[in-house]
Amino acid sequence: MKNFILGFVIGIVLLTGGYFAYRHWGGRTGGSTTEKAKIMYHCPMHPTYISDKPGDCPICGMKLVPIEGADEHETAVKEEHAGHQGDKASEKKERRILYYVDAMNPNNRSDKPGKAPDGMDLVPVYDEGTPGTGDSSIPGYVPVTIPQDRIQSMGITFATARRMELDQSFRTIGKVTYDETRIHHVHTKLEGYIEALYADYVGQFVKKGQPLFSIYSPELYATQNEYLLALRAREQMPPLGQDDAFPTAGNIDLVAAARQRLSLWDIGDQDIQELERTRKPVRAFTIFSPVSGYVMQKTAFQGLKIMPGDNLYDIVDLSTVWVQADIYEMNLPFIRLGQPASMSLAYQPGKTWHGRVTFINPTLDPATRTVKARLEFANPNNELKPDMYADVVIGGARGNGIAVPESAVISTGERNIVFVSKGNGVFEPREVVLGSRVRNLYEIKQGVAEGENVVTGANFLLDSESKLKASISAGAGAHEHGQ
Repeated sequence: MKNFILGFVIGIVLLTGGYFAYRHWGGRTGGSTTEKAKIMYHCPMHPTYISDKPGDCPICGMKLVPIEGADEHETAVKEEHAGHQGDKASEKKERRILYYVDAMNPNNRSDKPGKAPDGMDLVPVYDEGTPGTGDSSIPGYVPVTIPQDRIQSMGITFATARRMELDQSFRTIGKVTYDETRIHHVHTKLEGYIEALYADYVGQFVKKGQPLFSIYSPELYATQNEYLLALRAREQMPPLGQDDAFPTAGNIDLVAAARQRLSLWDIGDQDIQELERTRKPVRAFTIFSPVSGYVMQKTAFQGLKIMPGDNLYDIVDLSTVWVQADIYEMNLPFIRLGQPASMSLAYQPGKTWHGRVTFINPTLDPATRTVKARLEFANPNNELKPDMYADVVIGGARGNGIAVPESAVISTGERNIVFVSKGNGVFEPREVVLGSRVRNLYEIKQGVAEGENVVTGANFLLDSESKLKASISAGAGAHEHGQ
């Protein structure tokens, strides 16, 4: 009886332990299978994007890769669990992996999955090649294929290469200055003293023939007396015969010599005639303005002793002004003499002045790498004032050519690249030869035909993708050749 009871108790204990063991270890086993199937994926180009399902990156369209570098069997199981077709999974299992590469640095390769030195996950490279690769005439570039549903989300935009009239006008900065041919320096040719000053401040407008100052010159006063004495001698001396030793021609020569001296001192004919009429020497002669204009510089003061050659006034005619414009080297082919130009000023928005190019400096400024061009503008109302800064537009030579937007061209330093849309999401890199730059357009001399669509937005993403796939494809070929 005791043995029966002992056996019964042992049986109950074994059954109870088996039940709890089944609950504990059976649940753990099922959970591990579930955990094993939970593989996370991310984009090699955008590691911050993580998904629990395989597919394409919504940012750049690249294939998502397992974060932990899981084997191909686990990836296939996950794809089946996510609802992908079974033939894709079987196709993926049949592909042979050549090696693993760092998506950010293709030089980092490994025969096993894992992480690169820069922390990026290694991406498998298959023996049948990488989708989107192909032949390209540009070293280091291959065509790129982007799914149609990803083109808009990536921000890819297009423009058509068109043949158009290229008005090669360009903008630059200019500075208003004097017309040097209209600057007049006022000075005397004799020594004397200023007795009266009529134009007595800088900025004063004077008309041609308006008095500037009067000068007393002892030498001029003496010459007037000599001229009057010669006149009296000629009038008082009786006419002599032709056989006389002192002909009247001598007296006439004295009058002519004195008159010529007065003329060389810029004494006008009217002043000489007035001297002959009054027969009295003038103490102070008045000097008149030779032109109409503004007094820009004055050194004359009342009572000042002046010498021949002293610059007493600078009078500038501002009815016409010059604008000195800076022309950069790249714009030199588009400027020529006689070319039309327009100008606007900040203090009069909306108003435009029109002029022309009158001179192009033959030398280059080594500091600014520019050439000075002189533009001439009419200034009847004195609105253009010297030393003003102006926005200048110079109309360049017109031409006809194929042009694309400036944003379509990627300059690498060695070559200029344009991505051309071939349809069905295929983008082909082209090396182009650029012509002139016209506003926001580039003339294409070679590489793109009229009517082709070029990429103007997100082309830098295509550039990176093309170079990355070219590197991976080149590495795969070298690896296979090495085997």
